Amino acid sequence: MSSVLLVDDEPGVLFTLSEVLTERGHRVVTARSGTEALTKLDDADAVLTDLSMPGMDGLELMAQIVQRDPTLPVILLTAHGSERVAVAAMKQGAYHYLAKPFDIDEVAVVIERALEARRLRVDNRRLSAEQSLGRRIVGTSRPMRRLLEATSRIATRDVTVLVRGETGTGKEFVAELLHAQSSRATKPLVRFNCAALPAELADAELFGHVKGAFTGATSTRPGFFAQADGGTLILDEIGELPPAIQAKLLRALQEGEIQPVGSGRIEKVNVRVVASTNRDLAADAKAGTFREDLYYRLAVVELIVPPLRDRKDDIPALAAEFARRYGDRFGLGTVTLEPALIDALSRADWPGNVRQLENTIARLAALSTGGLISVSDYEAASGLPPSTSQDAIPAADDEAAVTDARNGPSLKEQVEAFERGLVARALDGTGGNQSEAARRLGVSRVTLIDKMKKYNLNTKR
Repeated sequence: MSSVLLVDDEPGVLFTLSEVLTERGHRVVTARSGTEALTKLDDADAVLTDLSMPGMDGLELMAQIVQRDPTLPVILLTAHGSERVAVAAMKQGAYHYLAKPFDIDEVAVVIERALEARRLRVDNRRLSAEQSLGRRIVGTSRPMRRLLEATSRIATRDVTVLVRGETGTGKEFVAELLHAQSSRATKPLVRFNCAALPAELADAELFGHVKGAFTGATSTRPGFFAQADGGTLILDEIGELPPAIQAKLLRALQEGEIQPVGSGRIEKVNVRVVASTNRDLAADAKAGTFREDLYYRLAVVELIVPPLRDRKDDIPALAAEFARRYGDRFGLGTVTLEPALIDALSRADWPGNVRQLENTIARLAALSTGGLISVSDYEAASGLPPSTSQDAIPAADDEAAVTDARNGPSLKEQVEAFERGLVARALDGTGGNQSEAARRLGVSRVTLIDKMKKYNLNTKR
């Protein structure tokens, strides 16, 4: 359902337009002033505003909307004699204007066209992003649309970005999308997990080292900043970065300068940093556990990735996409989920967010022989995640689910299927780079290759 924001200081106009648009199937949000309207833009797919209002008028409101979201169409209501002003406003970004007294049917038609224009703009941005990223973007819920629109706008502006969200929401995907849609897209994209290494090793990994700088430094090695020169450096879990390294990172952000470990030479780098975290860095900065000056440098722009519980409308499409993806990866052909299972998945809470949903579908696909996956298949595999819904399928520790599991695959089979999915996902996520996949899984490359042979995964990647 599309949402229309009506802005007018006359209650009668708001009432009339609200009644008409509601009858035509639209969700209507109203505001009595331009200032109030700015607080409600997140709920709007189109804006219909009076031109002449006390305080912030329609022109000023339109200018601020265009600056925030160029895809959001603004329609102006003008008094007789203000047509010249309205035409000038269209040149500045207004979608259309209507003169008072207005015709109700004409208003409805113009709004429908504006909403369709909005949908086309959003779809074009999505297609452009998918082409840049090289994979499909799933997410049509309002929170996801707002995030993708903001990401598209910010991507072209060469600023440092902090991506915040709960574990498993897809922060790394947003960071990759920022790079793919930026002017740096043809340059290197380098990732560094700030929680993976102690301070001494993190220093050398980020900023590089010279031969003999420490025990084991048998050659000079460029750090991730140097490797990302001209491109983008993604710093995962930035909140875990050791305090000793935070000062050096601040200098790199402020001055574009790094100093490799053991070197007396300063090197210039041109890197865009995108940091991600599941922590509240503003609170950490106030508590003194994270450098406040570094926080402000990182959060020039802050993007919040919504948890899956706030975008449940996306669950059916996400589940179908994961089923398609793992059906192809496991050589199963077409894998579909029965409607009852999709309903059950949509009711679940998913505390692990999109990552938990993906792992669940991967496990189901790995245990299946292809074709249709049913609710009973799910119950036999593990049971749904905890849900507050009374209609949700029992969790794995419920007696019914345990009984079904005894008649299904053995524990060894389930564990092996899950492990196969994890290995395949790591390889897919790294483009087949075995060393990087092994690092993400926390195993040696030799162990990874053994697992690939065991599960008949391609060892020639």
